[in-house]
Amino acid sequence: MVRKLLKILGIKWESPRGKGGYSKHGGRILDIATIIGIIGAFSLVILAMISGGGGLAWFIDGPSLMIVLGGTTGAILINYRLSDMLGVIKVAKNAFFRKEFKVDEMINIMVGMSKVARREGLLALQDSTKKIRDPFFVKAVNMIVDGIEPEDMSNILETELSFIAERHRLGADIFTSMGNFAPAMGMLGTLIGLVQMLMKMNEPRTIGPSMAIALITTFYGVILSNLIFHPIAGKLRTKSAEELLVKQLIVRGVLSIQAGDNPRMVEQKLHSFVAPRQRRSLFSNV
Repeated sequence: MVRKLLKILGIKWESPRGKGGYSKHGGRILDIATIIGIIGAFSLVILAMISGGGGLAWFIDGPSLMIVLGGTTGAILINYRLSDMLGVIKVAKNAFFRKEFKVDEMINIMVGMSKVARREGLLALQDSTKKIRDPFFVKAVNMIVDGIEPEDMSNILETELSFIAERHRLGADIFTSMGNFAPAMGMLGTLIGLVQMLMKMNEPRTIGPSMAIALITTFYGVILSNLIFHPIAGKLRTKSAEELLVKQLIVRGVLSIQAGDNPRMVEQKLHSFVAPRQRRSLFSNV
């Protein structure tokens, strides 16, 4: 059912199978939950709108939409830099696509790397980067090969993690701000409509339609805020937390390998990042 709907919408389904700790196609697959949530929510709202007998035409008003979208966009441009605003579309894609991290495969790779490092030396890890797709992971391994001191390596990687978290936070904050501004712009449009309505009180026939148009602006603001902007901000925060956790696992793993820990110890350290039911030991049958 979901696949047929996605095909109608022109969205490509991607299987999450792959190697090197990622799914195929660069590790990005469609986030079905986001698609189902948006389609389901808007479908129910539209059904409620047309159930009154007037159809969707009652809820379409160009000036009201311009007030909400234009006002929200203007407020965001005042609040953030233009470059941040232009990058919001790229950020929004992260809510619809996700990186399928194969944490168990990443742990297995690092356990294998620890075996190679103890047997052949740290320089032998250069070949291990060929099967790793995460640039952060590759960078960490190359730092081991280049002989960077553990303390310096830890500082560099932790600093990069901090800036990644900051970039993710900025994207989520922009959508949160849009979600906060949209209802306010909707209320502004309602006030404008009410003023126009009161100016025509000597024409009783226009009061009802004018009042309806005034409320439509608030309707647009509420819909955009609660069905698009705030949910996308929440999804971006969730995905940011997941990605940062995986990167912290990578940092702990490469530092453990560099320190010369035995493979069992490396695995035990990395399993602390994984829920107990997801832990699969390579040494359970040894």
